[in-house]
Amino acid sequence: MTQYWLMKSEPHVYPYEQLVADGSTHWDGVRNYQARNFMRDKMKIGDMVLFYHSNTKPPHVAGLARVCKEGYPDFTAFDESSKYYDSKSNPENPRWFMVDLEPVTAMNNSVDLPDMRENPALEGMALLARGQRLSVQPVDKEHFMEVCRMGDVEGSL
Repeated sequence: MTQYWLMKSEPHVYPYEQLVADGSTHWDGVRNYQARNFMRDKMKIGDMVLFYHSNTKPPHVAGLARVCKEGYPDFTAFDESSKYYDSKSNPENPRWFMVDLEPVTAMNNSVDLPDMRENPALEGMALLARGQRLSVQPVDKEHFMEVCRMGDVEGSL
């Protein structure tokens, strides 16, 4: 059974276009326990992802991605030269996990955060909750499909 997610990336760090160019990527550097637990325990191959550009004006869903490798230890936590290094994590007892994503399709129409806030069909979506900053979060199927409709990518699924 397919699950639905939203994953945030800053476009100056890793934009959707880079995922398309790369063909797939590992989603490293997540250092929040709840987000880690989603990636480690819940995300499965084939799950669909809203790829969200944060820290830009306006923030927006840039495209759709799919989980292509389930949770495994985030090796950047073991690398002392990495900005994501964690001295308390090691290969024998990893603290952080990641998944791999592959691109599905870019949005045909921009799906900006202000437009999502104005859409009553998205009421209750975690992204729209006050103070919601989690970089990996579940999305209800109905909300996922509505964002796809707004982005004119319904036929691409």
